[in-house]
Formats: sequence, C-alpha cells, structure tokens
Amino acid sequence: AGPDALLTQKPAAIDLCRELGLGPRLRPQAQSGTFVVRGGSLRALPDASVFGIPTAWTPFVTSRAFSLRGKLRMAAEYVLPGRARDGDESIASFIGRRFGREAVAYLADPLLAGIHGGDADRLSMQALFPRFLEMERRHGSLIRGFRVAAGQRKGPSPAPFVAPLGGLHELVDALVAALPPGSLRTGVRVEGIESAGVSGYRLHLDGGETRLAQAVLLATPPRVTAQMVRGVDPALADTCARVPSVSSVTTALAYPTRAVRHPLRGTGVPVPRSEGMNISAITWVSSKWEGRAPADHVLLRVYQGGARDPAAIDLSSDAIVARAQRDVARLLGVTGDPVLARVYRWPHGNTQQEVGHLAVMAGIEERLAAHAGLFVSAAGFRGSGIADCVTDGRRQAAAAAAVAPQRLTA
Repeated sequence: AGPDALLTQKPAAIDLCRELGLGPRLRPQAQSGTFVVRGGSLRALPDASVFGIPTAWTPFVTSRAFSLRGKLRMAAEYVLPGRARDGDESIASFIGRRFGREAVAYLADPLLAGIHGGDADRLSMQALFPRFLEMERRHGSLIRGFRVAAGQRKGPSPAPFVAPLGGLHELVDALVAALPPGSLRTGVRVEGIESAGVSGYRLHLDGGETRLAQAVLLATPPRVTAQMVRGVDPALADTCARVPSVSSVTTALAYPTRAVRHPLRGTGVPVPRSEGMNISAITWVSSKWEGRAPADHVLLRVYQGGARDPAAIDLSSDAIVARAQRDVARLLGVTGDPVLARVYRWPHGNTQQEVGHLAVMAGIEERLAAHAGLFVSAAGFRGSGIADCVTDGRRQAAAAAAVAPQRLTA
C-alpha cells in the first residue's frame, strides 16, 4: 500500500534498520531496469543512466526510448555551459534547458516529478534534486558529472534500492518494539496546541483531555501542522499551509502469470501524460522483490491521481480498478480479470516542494525560533523520502530532548 524501498544513496534509513537489528533482513531489488511508455509501447530506458540521463554512450545511442532528434539534443548537454546564476527553478525548466523538450516529456514529467506525484512545471530543483544542481555547478554538465562519479567508483555499483525481506512494515514494527512501554499512544487526535509559558505547551486532545509538554515535535504533514499550531502562532500556521499537497491512489492487481504477455523483466514503467492514459505508473512488485507473490502469479501496483489527475481519489473503487485494468491490459497484454484487486487512497499523501520551497522553509524556521521547545519534522518540510525523514527526525528529536533540562533549570 505504501512505499516499498529504501534508497541506498541516502543511507539514513538503512542505518536505522541496522540499529534495530534488521540489517540481515535487508535485500536488494531482485531485478533492475525501467521502461517508459512511448507511442503506446514500452521502451527500455538505457541501463547506464540516472533517471534516464545517460552515463554511458552506447546504451543511450541504441535505446529506443528517444527519437534521433531527442538523442542529439540530450547528448548536446555534455558541451552546454552551466548556468551562471544561483536561484531556484522547476524540474521542467532545468531538464528542458539542459536536455531539451523531449527529455521533459519522457523523463522530467513521468520520472522526476512522477515519483512525487507532482507537476514538473512547479516542483523545485533546489528542494528535490540539489545534487543535480551541484553537478552542473561543479562539472558544467550532468552527463559529465555522472561519468566522473562512475569512474571514481571502486567496484560494482551498489543496488539502488533495498527493503526488509517482509516489506517496510518490518521497520515500523521494529521501531514500535524498541520504544519504552507506555510511551506510544495511537488513535488520539491533537486538536490544538497553546503556549503554557515556562511549562512548555498545552496539548488539547480529542475527548477534552489536555497534556502539558516541555517540548513538542510535530511529525505531521505541513497542512496538519498548520492546523495544530494556529493557537501558538498564526503566522507560523499560515507559512506551513503554503506547502501544498496532492492526493494519490494505488491499486494492487494480481494475475496468474499466464495471463500476462509481457515478461515483466525490470521494475516498472512510468506513463507520460502525453500518452493520454489514466494511470501514471505501474510497478512490477513481484519482479522487484522476492516473496511478494506465489510463483505462478504476478503482483502489480498501479498509480493514479497526483497533480495530473486530482479527481481520481474521488472515484468509486470499481471505477479506479476498471481504469487500472484497462491501461494495464493495453500496456502489458493482460487478459482476464485479476484474482486480487485492492484500492488504497492517500488523501493529500504527497506534499509538493514547489519552486521557492526553501524560502518558505526559511520563513517556517524563523517563526519556530521564536517558540523554544516547538519543532516540526515530516515529509514536505526539509525533505520528502523516508531517508530524509529519518535524518531530520533524529536532528529535531535531539534538539527537542535537549529542551527539557533547560526548562527545568529556568
């Protein structure tokens, strides 16, 4: 239903798994390789690439994912000068000026923006892909930068993604088991927060209960955080509310292997919006990970909604499944009905770090500095993925833990 992998390039979540004793259970993806839809057909992206951006010439030249004109324009990125000025820009703007319009349609929009469920014309490069900007600054070219990095790497490239053998719920279960007894309360809503002077903060819970806390760390999405802090600081609430979000829907579909014509070698396929389909991507779960389906069945996960189709979440489950089946059948040659179909709705599940997000965050940090003992840490503030949340969560938790002795001394 939720995220299924941990990014090895950002090791914070992997380090947490090891700390919790899950290290021996981490497994790499069983397969690699990504396709993209072009003209209604699946075309493999070059193996030696980062989000489709080539790191070796031969796989790129022979790829059928791009037209000849598109390849020539993308290859020209190697000699284009880097941008002289600093400042934020959208994913579409960056990829467009570096690699051309075809790269925007078949890479930036379905891949770079698609993993966030967002719009490539709105999402921020500074917030989401600072590594790309740094490569342009240092090497003048992303292709050159990726090739330099590949040349400096010793040994084979590590697997890009790993996950616990039984799925990411193992991480959640291990975290809960590691907490002291009685330290976790679930199913309780915080309706609001107000300052309690030297005592810290007063939390108003549903049912009329109140709790005093010397420090409060809100690990809630920006839109929820905005609602809770309004009684403490309306300006902070307004600034948090400036971080938008979109809703998404995932559908799990299982079929007998014989019902799927495509061999499903690889991990999945993003679907550019120019293809005119209802879905935005398909992940081949049973190809990516061991033990996700019986040997004679395949498990697929289909994505809908996001910025490109915000009304999808309001459709009936039958309509969502029917749309998913129709596009899956077209792309993968699936016949018959699925033996399992489950719909998962994620209202406002994807925060959107749009152009100017770092300036919004600066405003949030400025307001937080005026409220000792109040902290925020969640996807949409200082990062978006699990690793970003773990990294920032540790940092903010350490700061929150340090507040209590200071308040007692005061």
